[in-house]
Amino acid sequence: MPLIRSILFALFFYPGSVGAVTLALLVAPLGTPAVLKVSRGWAYWHRWCARWLLNIRIQVEGTIPQEPTLVAAKHESMFETLELIILLPDPAVVVKKELSEIFGWGRAARAHGVIPVDRDGSATALRVMMRAAKAAVTAGRSIVIFPEGTRTPPGMRAPLRPGFAGLYRTLGLPVVPVALDSGRVYPKGFVKHAGTVTFRFGPPIPPGQKREAIEAQVLDAINALNGPVTNG
Repeated sequence: MPLIRSILFALFFYPGSVGAVTLALLVAPLGTPAVLKVSRGWAYWHRWCARWLLNIRIQVEGTIPQEPTLVAAKHESMFETLELIILLPDPAVVVKKELSEIFGWGRAARAHGVIPVDRDGSATALRVMMRAAKAAVTAGRSIVIFPEGTRTPPGMRAPLRPGFAGLYRTLGLPVVPVALDSGRVYPKGFVKHAGTVTFRFGPPIPPGQKREAIEAQVLDAINALNGPVTNG
């Protein structure tokens, strides 16, 4: 049954995604608000396909921030990259630079206002990320970052990448950590499984803390649903 559900999901979701990217490119000249509407529509399409074709539900715990905030989320699968677009009010998401350069999709993502970051962590790359993040906050948007920098399998954690501490220090915003467990049912491979994905929004952590302190708090908070963990 999981294989059949996954095939149906692929047959519906991915052609719809091509249509969403095409529509985003068409409305891009109208400005970011138009692209944001298309992006949310795409995310809702993903939610519908996940719910009715894969039998994956979501459960939200905690308080979702409504004001501009630095949201630091666990990253286990593609699932949360789309779901957070719905749960948060038009967030700007920090993504790998390579994703923003994919033909078609990359252009649509840039029109949406994603914040590309070069994973080599060079000073120039970080400055570019900071400028884009400041512009997004000025526009009243929250910033979503996956501070471990890459997807991690359930039960594993990775050290935080330098970009998180830089954003925290530069933006002066509270941090809301988000723990989640999408990797159990929506792993990196083709076959997905029925179940419930929990998003646990932690209490805001105020700005101004030292790097070691904020990183330790965020790392523990985003892994809160993983139980015993091992270092990746």
